[in-house]
Amino acid sequence: MAYIHVKRVGERKYYTLRISVRDGKKVIIKDLCNLGSDISKIDIDHLEKKYKEEIRKSYKTIKKFLDTNKYLEAMKKKRIKDSPYFIKEQMLNIEAIKHHYNHRFLRLDRLTQKEKLESFLINFAVNSTSIEGNTITLKEANKLFREDIIPKNKTLREVNDLTNTKKTVDYLEDSKPKININLMINIHDMLLENIDQRKGLRDHDIHIFGQPFKPSPVRYVKADLELLMKWVNGNKKEMHPLALAIILHHKFENIHPFSDGNGRTGRVIMNHILKLAGYPPLVISRRMRKEYLEAMNKADISLKKSLVNVDLRYYKGLLDFIYTQFKTSYWDTFLI
Repeated sequence: MAYIHVKRVGERKYYTLRISVRDGKKVIIKDLCNLGSDISKIDIDHLEKKYKEEIRKSYKTIKKFLDTNKYLEAMKKKRIKDSPYFIKEQMLNIEAIKHHYNHRFLRLDRLTQKEKLESFLINFAVNSTSIEGNTITLKEANKLFREDIIPKNKTLREVNDLTNTKKTVDYLEDSKPKININLMINIHDMLLENIDQRKGLRDHDIHIFGQPFKPSPVRYVKADLELLMKWVNGNKKEMHPLALAIILHHKFENIHPFSDGNGRTGRVIMNHILKLAGYPPLVISRRMRKEYLEAMNKADISLKKSLVNVDLRYYKGLLDFIYTQFKTSYWDTFLI
């Protein structure tokens, strides 16, 4: 297996193309060539031509390492504003992703962009609905969207769950509406089309089985959403967009303004906030559902004082968790 080895000497990093080969119980490591200390000058295509056999199986991994670190190193040369919500290394990675998204991905030809965005959307739809119990797999979803093949032994509700997600995200991508309560309701109603006939805000109290938090009493749902929007509008200029999107998502889920579909709606809203601020959307992996809910539950403690209270002692775990999902899902999807 070929890979890039990094050696730090003082403040500088030196890169080497290495290969490791298993010989019985031993692992033999061999340096193929020194790549210098400037990662921006390392050409993966040139290396592939020279070491085709060694690099072939590791090409994507090496390319991902080089591209992600090139943008990260570029951000280290810029003056990145500090944030109380993310440590310096996280901020550098967040802004590296934004820079790649706006200056590399969005400058690709329209067809390539469309293909990548469709792959993202399918992945997002599968993971977001799976967190809520949908059993359609990524392979089945690809056939559904790309070949119009409806998966066998799946309910119409599950199929609508996915197709509604795509329609909703497509609408937001095309129209780019501003965040407000009416948009939240519209997003929910689009996501639940032909799934749940209860449109608009709920008109009854609810209890979420298996979850410790208590949603807003029905008589306060509208007032709590208005309070939440006032908090958003008062913080969107000062708070980092990723932090704003994450914390809004959590507070929205605590209100739980709808009879069903709150999680799906909240994740779409979170991504819409990111897109409006010039950041790419993210996917919360269905495989991390337990960790996701645990981080959300811990952040609930911050709300004991008030809905709009932000106590970083309790929000830090959620911020760190979704930051990791943001970083992982971006480079896995949008790297060219």
